[in-house]
Amino acid sequence: MNISIAKGTFQEALQKLGKATPARSTVPILNTILFTAEETGLTMRATDLEITLVVNVEAKIDEQGSVAIPYRRLMEITNAMPETDMSIQSDDESRVRIETGFGSYDIAGSNSDEFPSLPEVDNKQEVVIGSDTLGRLIGKTVFALSADELKPALMGALFQFGSNDITAVATDGHRLSICERKDYTSKGYAGEVIVPKKFLQLVSQQLGEEEEVVLWVGDNHLTVSFDGMTIFSRIIDERYPDYRSVLPQGNDKIVKADRGNLLAAVKRVSIFSNRATKQITLKLSSEGNSISTEDPESASSAEEKIGLEYEGEELLIGYNAAYLGDLLSHLDTDSVIMKLKTPISAGLIIPETQVENEEITMLLMPMRTSG
Repeated sequence: MNISIAKGTFQEALQKLGKATPARSTVPILNTILFTAEETGLTMRATDLEITLVVNVEAKIDEQGSVAIPYRRLMEITNAMPETDMSIQSDDESRVRIETGFGSYDIAGSNSDEFPSLPEVDNKQEVVIGSDTLGRLIGKTVFALSADELKPALMGALFQFGSNDITAVATDGHRLSICERKDYTSKGYAGEVIVPKKFLQLVSQQLGEEEEVVLWVGDNHLTVSFDGMTIFSRIIDERYPDYRSVLPQGNDKIVKADRGNLLAAVKRVSIFSNRATKQITLKLSSEGNSISTEDPESASSAEEKIGLEYEGEELLIGYNAAYLGDLLSHLDTDSVIMKLKTPISAGLIIPETQVENEEITMLLMPMRTSG
């Protein structure tokens, strides 16, 4: 292989591919970037076996071929270079030589045959969705995904595709976020898939450049293409829990709150909470409302009175401040409604006014209080 490429173009491609290159891997080939120089141009590919990124790069092809080159070494030398033209060559032994106007650098590459093959999206079906719609679905759910590898189904968001609606769901067992959009029309595909967090984050970073996004959903993988880049992801092959069965129906204690004021109070009070539990307590009554915390380990405490509209009997309920803050941060309206029942039952948090063609429902499990 022998190619010529501008340093800036090369660096931009490496930055994109780094998002699919594992920081540390026991499989050495995954720490490399696969270069494939063909008559049609140069492609660069990275994978961590869950996500595969393919970037088409503008380069002059002097000799066709392919080779896998260590990502970290490429990134380090490129970051240390001023803007220049680069020549990248490889021989039959996968030795790589990078030449510029002021120096040359030799790297041990790997045979391209060792690099994992491109995922096959079998029986793929087309999903066309508005960029804004997809952005909302991701933005309102991805924060609630689990990081627990013992619960693989919860490490991805459930996407349910109907004929005239699409719903995204995320939960980690403590909080749940549901975003349903009505501004969607199926092109024929109906079904549901569990989509990994990394794929959703990568897609979200690319949105806004196009009015519509075309997803291809296969049996085991899904893929999406943007200008010059294609993202492949495995689908999480697990059974998603029946999330609708946990949504409470009889929560009759109603709180109406200014979202910004409540969020600010939660953040301030939580500074004095226990670092492990992050527990705060909401005291709701007709005589006044407050948020408090106490941490015997650090001998700290805090309490704030807060103006809320509350309907119901006196209620003392504990929450993880980080979880409550996350939910409030991902709602848009000035006012939110909390529907509560008892100190040990799930509560619902919804916008006072839903966005057109959208319905958001968030659920938060309480923590037991000592009060």
